[in-house]
Parts: sequence; structure tokens; C-alpha cells
Amino acid sequence: GTITSDVTLKAGTTYKLSGEYIVEAGATLNIEAGVKIISVYDDIVDYILIKQGAKINAMGTANAPIVMTSEKEEPGAWGGIHICGKAHTNAEGGKGSSEIGGADDADNSGKLQYVRVEYTGYAFDEEHEANGITFYGVGSGTIVDHCQAYKGSDDGFEFFGGSVNVSNMVVVSCSDDSFDWTEGWNGKGTDLVAYQEPKATLGYDCDCLIEADNNENDNAASPISHPTLKNLILAGNGESKQGIRLRRGTQVHIDNAKVCGKGQPLAIESALTNSALKNGTSLLANMTISAELTTDGDYTNADFIAATGNKVDAALSYASFDAIKAECDWMNGNWVK
Repeated sequence: GTITSDVTLKAGTTYKLSGEYIVEAGATLNIEAGVKIISVYDDIVDYILIKQGAKINAMGTANAPIVMTSEKEEPGAWGGIHICGKAHTNAEGGKGSSEIGGADDADNSGKLQYVRVEYTGYAFDEEHEANGITFYGVGSGTIVDHCQAYKGSDDGFEFFGGSVNVSNMVVVSCSDDSFDWTEGWNGKGTDLVAYQEPKATLGYDCDCLIEADNNENDNAASPISHPTLKNLILAGNGESKQGIRLRRGTQVHIDNAKVCGKGQPLAIESALTNSALKNGTSLLANMTISAELTTDGDYTNADFIAATGNKVDAALSYASFDAIKAECDWMNGNWVK
């Protein structure tokens, strides 16, 4: 249903989610540590929607995370979390299809801390599936850290514009992209991990580890997507697809990243994305990739190697998710699956 005043889900309690749960402007959905939400598996799509002017304060801990899952433990079982803010987008008219976006880049949609979403990706139709958590024009006043998306059938975390900053984010075996941005996202992402289990044991292929756009319909749309990302470990499932796919005019600053397990660990596409890297508007530094980058423009593998700390190392690999966890002390506790 719909809430128009504050609601609190109490610590240590298990709740069932049936259908849509919409938080209207002026209301706050508070979720305490240790809460478990199980979506009912039936013909009705289950999802949580935080509208513009509403808030979600989901505040778990490392050993008492908030877990949102489904009765049917399979990818695509439910519709995830959707948060709509008042920060910018570069979609036509400054708003996206969900009536999001605005002029307040410091907008505050609440807090998400130590939250795990499992088995998301419900298909609304042939063209649209639900991500784990989707950020529509979410502002930098929103706090997002220590969140995991696990085995969804669409993206793990997707950003449609906005300036929200995220840290300590983990995506495991989501079949579409692990991280995805478009429509002008310019926030910061620190300590980001994506791991895709091999297709032979997972049972399905996965797409990109990061898929990054500015705007599909207008690659030059302003404000331009230009997030700053630091400390990334991205390990693919051994197939031929892209690891980090920078395209459609996006800009980016990446510092300290390891990318492996994909046939194209770093792919540069579109004239504007290439030129931003070539002229220094975008920066890639201290990156190790497991094969030479692919490009359709004038930013080459030689340019990549010439930048600070970058290298190609065909031996780079991670045999398991545990091997990644061993390098990330911020994953301590039981919040990561």
C-alpha cells in the first residue's frame, strides 16, 4: 500500500512484502537493524518506492544487516528498491520516466547502511526489469554505504542522474550489469566490488561489471555523467563481454582499480567518451586490467599505459569471492553474502 506518515519496522522482526509499498512525500520509512523483509512470490510485483520528498532510513549493522529477499530464492523474484530524489538529471526536460529530478543536488532521501537485497530483477515487461536498488536523481544529502545486491536478474545498482555518493558497495552474480549509470550521475563511489560466479556453476551469463552512459539519446546532454570512483575490484565470469564499458559520452575519474575475468576488461566507445579521455577531462589511473583495452576511437591502449600507474596483467584473476573479501577488511561481519 501507501504510507503518508512515518512507519518503523522493528529490529529483529521478519515482515512480508506483498505488492507495491510506496512512501509518499513527507513520510519516512524507518527500518531497524536485523529486519528481514520477504517478498511474497505470486503474480503481483513486489517493490518499495521512495518518492520525491520522502525518505528511507534503513540502518543495519555489520552483524545485524537489513535483508530484503523473496520466498522464491531465484533471480527476478521481486522488484527491489526505487528511490526518487530532487537532484539533476540530463533526461529530456530534466526529468526521467519516473518523474524524478530537479535542481537540488544536495537533496536528502535518507540513509541506506548495511542493506542486502537478494533475487531482484522482476520483469515489468520485455523492456524493463527492476534493479537491486535504483537511484533516480538522488542527491548528495543521502547516505549510502555497505549495501549488497545478490543474484538479481537485472543490474545490481543503477544511477539515473543525481549526485548521490556511495561507498562499500558489493554486487554478486547479477545477470545484467553490476553497476550502471546514465543521465548525468556525478557522485562519488568508493570501495566498490563486483563478482560474477562462472557461468558453468552459476547457470547463466552476466553482462558488464560497469556499464556507463551519459545519455543514450543525446551523448552530449548536460550535466554530463562524471562520477569519481576509487578502490574497485571487479571480477567477471570468464565470458567475452566487457568489464568496464564506458560509452555514450560518459566521463569518469577512476583511481585504483583491478578488472579481470572478462574478454574486454576495459572498453571505450563513442567519440565523446574517447575524446574526454584523450584530452584529460576523464582520468584513468592506477588501474590493472587483464587484457588490452578495446576502443572505437582515438584513445588507445598506449594512452592508457602512459597514464599514472596503469598496466595490463594477463595473470590478474580472482579464483573466488572469498579471495576478493580477503583484500577488503570493510566486508567484515555477516552483511555480505
